[in-house]
Amino acid sequence: MMSDPTELGLLEGLATTRSIRRYLPDPIPEDDLNTILWHAGRAPSGSNRQKFRFLVLRDGPNARAAKALLGESFRKAWNEKQSNDGYDAGSGEAGDSPKARMARTMQHFVDHFEDTPVVVLACLVRYRPENYAEGASVYPAVQNLMLAARALGYGGVITGWHVNVEQELRDVLNIPEEVAIHATIPMGKPAGRHGPVRRRPLTEIVYDDEWGADAEWVHDPEGTEFASAGPPKGTPVEPSIRK
Repeated sequence: MMSDPTELGLLEGLATTRSIRRYLPDPIPEDDLNTILWHAGRAPSGSNRQKFRFLVLRDGPNARAAKALLGESFRKAWNEKQSNDGYDAGSGEAGDSPKARMARTMQHFVDHFEDTPVVVLACLVRYRPENYAEGASVYPAVQNLMLAARALGYGGVITGWHVNVEQELRDVLNIPEEVAIHATIPMGKPAGRHGPVRRRPLTEIVYDDEWGADAEWVHDPEGTEFASAGPPKGTPVEPSIRK
């Protein structure tokens, strides 16, 4: 029923599954797509109703039309974000800075969106009025999908820039109004490499007993590298600061 999984361990997968925005043109074989989506379907959901649904866009006529709509939406959204967030100012003017590298990756991503091998729309069949918690019945399945893709050597990114063309997407893909579109996930074989991911130090995100209180027992594994929002990128954690 499923392709043989790789030897990637679960914890290694959790530590190395990052957003992938550059893809090789190779299609994802159907057996691998089946494996990815089967594992996505093992996710929990509210009252175990399993109301999440995945609409897979590959190379059919409706998929090509939907990708064209999404490509225009993504380019417009990135142009606005690039301007509003100042990606071409400050450290963004330095070609080797994380900000500049991210801008180049994003530009390539949106410029080549229509060439993305697979785009998955993560949806929810609503069984009660829209509410603040309904995403909890979709996003665990989305994360399962990302982890399963990582295990098989693929990558993707969770996005929400479909919102500007949502009605057009519904018309092209015949999505009923009672179905919510919670995420658009482009996927493919990475043109680069996977993680490890860089994040904030654990000591900054975990409190013990009350808000803001240090959790003296938490620490990052030796060799952890942090995001630029934390210590300087590439700086390994030292035992002396692991408190």
